[in-house]
Amino acid sequence: MLLDVMQAGGGFILLEDSVQCSARGLLRCFIHAALKRGEDVHVLGFESPETQVCAGLDSSSVQRLHFHKGFPDPLGWTCRSSFTVERFTSQHITQLIKDTQHAQASVLVVDSLSMVLRHHDPVVFCQTLQELRKGGVIKTIIGLLHSDLHQQGIVGIVCHLADTVISVAPADNERLSVAKTTRRTKSGKVMQEEEYFSVSEDAALSVQAKPRQPGHVQRERDVSEADPTSNLTFNLRLSEDERKAKEKVALPFVFSQQKKSALLRPTPGSGRIVYEPDANDDVDEEDPDDDLDV
Repeated sequence: MLLDVMQAGGGFILLEDSVQCSARGLLRCFIHAALKRGEDVHVLGFESPETQVCAGLDSSSVQRLHFHKGFPDPLGWTCRSSFTVERFTSQHITQLIKDTQHAQASVLVVDSLSMVLRHHDPVVFCQTLQELRKGGVIKTIIGLLHSDLHQQGIVGIVCHLADTVISVAPADNERLSVAKTTRRTKSGKVMQEEEYFSVSEDAALSVQAKPRQPGHVQRERDVSEADPTSNLTFNLRLSEDERKAKEKVALPFVFSQQKKSALLRPTPGSGRIVYEPDANDDVDEEDPDDDLDV
């Protein structure tokens, strides 16, 4: 799935890493893949120099790569950067891309989103991402997020905005890393897969399927084949004759149309109260409350 996401592109792709395992090499692979597709790539580089991003690219690819320098002065304190964190708004970025854009939509790479989140309100940050996605100028947004620098709630919100989340973690083999890819399709279906991957110096990505744990397949088969009604002392299923007999039984509080008509049909003398005084009744018409001792 990792190779499919990298080759197809589109939507908001989030690369999530931590201090234990970096996803910067994977980010370079996505940049190279977009350039090979003939797309213009705009990199907002807040944490890496341009030489590191352009390493291994040929001259034709470099012409389609637009690096907007935010390193080493992302906050603009020494005026050494052409793009600062403060300018991370949909208006600035859209105009920046339009000035250098060809006819087709571009790819926006943010290295990294953590730098922006540390100096922007999370709500405003999410609104900016949504506006960029719906603006029509950008086809793909690829962002690097250092998850261990933020609260889990903020990380969860950013992951919810993304169409694809790739979380990297160290593997037992030092030469490999584990990528957990979570992809959400337009229909709402969520697909997940874990794979081993490695990145060479020229940004070539190698992917290996992660083997399942021993006994996992057998355990799934046992669960699917188990019948919870096999050892019961009573029968939970009905035969065809029993089902037909059940359907013919009249329910106690369900009246037929004939019975309803009989109950609702008025009869002579109905609705009257007839009172006949008893011999022991002592009724004083002048004082009806005499027996109350008032």
